[in-house]
Amino acid sequence: MLPYFHLFTIHLGPIPIQVWGLFVALGILTGAYVSAWMTKKRGQDPKIIFDLAFWVIIGAMIFARLFHIIYEPTLYFDSPLQLVRIWDGGMSVMGGFIGSVLFGVLFLRKQKVDIWSYADTAIFGLPIGLFVGRIGCFLLHEHPGNFTNFFLGVKYPDGVRHDLGLYLSLNGLILAILFFILARINSKVGTYIVVFLIWKGIARFFLDFLRATDLPMSDVRYFGLTPAQYIAIVMMMLGFWFWYIKLSKKN
Repeated sequence: MLPYFHLFTIHLGPIPIQVWGLFVALGILTGAYVSAWMTKKRGQDPKIIFDLAFWVIIGAMIFARLFHIIYEPTLYFDSPLQLVRIWDGGMSVMGGFIGSVLFGVLFLRKQKVDIWSYADTAIFGLPIGLFVGRIGCFLLHEHPGNFTNFFLGVKYPDGVRHDLGLYLSLNGLILAILFFILARINSKVGTYIVVFLIWKGIARFFLDFLRATDLPMSDVRYFGLTPAQYIAIVMMMLGFWFWYIKLSKKN
């Protein structure tokens, strides 16, 4: 079992730094540099990846906040100004993913480059970015799960629980390792998109069943599933569809 500790801010001299924001920023930078490394391997322009990262961040932040309304609708209906108070937290990673895809595709179209190829390169760095970024969620323990005897359970004040922040971070690390293995064998362009969609969709769908259902902060559910689980289903379907139309047929 892992000990419970809550790390919200750290201080750089007199300056307080929010842990969650710090790890999200580190995750973005790490993912962007890993994707830029892949551009060199594929003979692409790393500047496009860094410019893409800027627009992806904008799209992710907007949609992550908007989708969080689905999780806590009463909070935003009771206090609409809470929507812009992003420093208070409240972001949906799955919503952020949708926003990043929309803004990313629009940017790549404007650059008149091969969208499929550059998107595949960009997504190569995403798992390692999620691994780093989700550490912030774990340190804040924002995503408590149900009670458990699992060896990675965290000793919350009310008992040992699953910690979804930790699991999602480790999931990103495992997928990042898989991506580097695939890179060594020069996988077909589009492989990272397909694997990410299927892997992330399956992992998120089943992990959300571990989320706490007995706490006031428990995620809202629609017909027994969280909003993220519905998005996960769509991700899996897209992943298998892309695999069929892009990778399963011989060129």
